[in-house]
Amino acid sequence: MNELINIDYKGEKPTISGRELHKALEVKTAYKDWFPRMCEYGFTEGTDFNSLIFEQVRLEGSRTVKREISDHKMTISMAKEICMLQRNEKGKQFRQYFIAVEEMWNSPEMVMKRALRLANEQIEELKLDNAVKQQQLAELQPKANYYDVVLNCKDLLPRSVIAKDYGWSAAKMNVYLNKKGIQYKQGNLWLLYQKYADKGYTHTKTYPYYAPDGTIHTNVHTYWTQAGRLHIYELLKADGIYPIIEIN
Repeated sequence: MNELINIDYKGEKPTISGRELHKALEVKTAYKDWFPRMCEYGFTEGTDFNSLIFEQVRLEGSRTVKREISDHKMTISMAKEICMLQRNEKGKQFRQYFIAVEEMWNSPEMVMKRALRLANEQIEELKLDNAVKQQQLAELQPKANYYDVVLNCKDLLPRSVIAKDYGWSAAKMNVYLNKKGIQYKQGNLWLLYQKYADKGYTHTKTYPYYAPDGTIHTNVHTYWTQAGRLHIYELLKADGIYPIIEIN
């Protein structure tokens, strides 16, 4: 079937441009007057047609002028009735054409083709949606796993245990935290810089012990709270370093 006018098959129903139909029917009345008059025959916006506005640029003498042009996307059913209203040979020709378009559109082959296309589009949408959800789950799950471990543990921890989360030694963790400006070494003890001292990241305990000569001495141990453990986690994550639980 030869195409007499451009038809848009992308929507639920095939549609055409009101202006193109007006031109094809060789209507003498201006489109802005003709279309409202056609609508008086009972056509409804949103059902039979939708209004469109586009910008037209053209030269008028030496000036470039922009104008807003109205158009309408109408259904084939509306176009067919409008052609009948013209009561001329062009109207008859285009009405027959639109009847053939409707028959083709509603044929079992075309209905099946649209159904398959819709099914394939839905499958692709589901695949994409599933892929996005899997990625979101992959992005969130590692954090949730480690956070669960941390939040379920209420005990104070020595630095060596936190370091073990990453397959590190306590010495390596100490060096890392020192470079990050979190802690400094005084004597044999690692202490937090004042900026972090009141954050609740650590808890220091003093233990007495007996020297070989029987005298009592004290030893100080710094333990990390779960808040401190999560702070270390965020520091390392920012550097692309993750706990073993999130890698395996």
